[in-house]
Amino acid sequence: MGKILEVIELGNPILRKVSKKVKSIDSKDVQKLIDDLITTTIHTKGVGLAAPQVSHLLRIFIMYSRPNPRYPKAPLMKHPTEVINPQVHDYSDEIEEGWEGCLSIPGIRGLVPRHKSIKISYFDRKKINLTRNYSGFIARIFQHELDHLNGIVFLDRIKNTKNIITEKEYLKLFTK
Repeated sequence: MGKILEVIELGNPILRKVSKKVKSIDSKDVQKLIDDLITTTIHTKGVGLAAPQVSHLLRIFIMYSRPNPRYPKAPLMKHPTEVINPQVHDYSDEIEEGWEGCLSIPGIRGLVPRHKSIKISYFDRKKINLTRNYSGFIARIFQHELDHLNGIVFLDRIKNTKNIITEKEYLKLFTK
């Protein structure tokens, strides 16, 4: 089990930097970071967490969708998925807007356009190269976390500032 790391917030310059490719997936430091990211994701009730959000500029993120107080209607992933050096190979022409929040931008949600489905590849912590097709909420998580690796936050993608609300109002309006 990893330790809980501090999640940095909007304004910290690390969030606006491009992360570096992981060269040694099996290194002790990378494996520990993965454990810490998983523990932090679970503790914070996030559905995803990228290494830059905990001050590590490496191309790693965790996806772990499950219903929780922040995302009561999230689909269930059986276990956390570690994503290392991800690449997008194809994406749908169909764009879908959906509400997103971010552990690095607490208390705010925004309506963000994302590709409805994507074809991607990445390495897992055992250095296995995986190719997957994701759609819906899981594709949204992947794109959101990938943005973090490229120094982009969800607020950058919102088309209209009228599509920003507080998390408190989001939970009242959209989760009942």
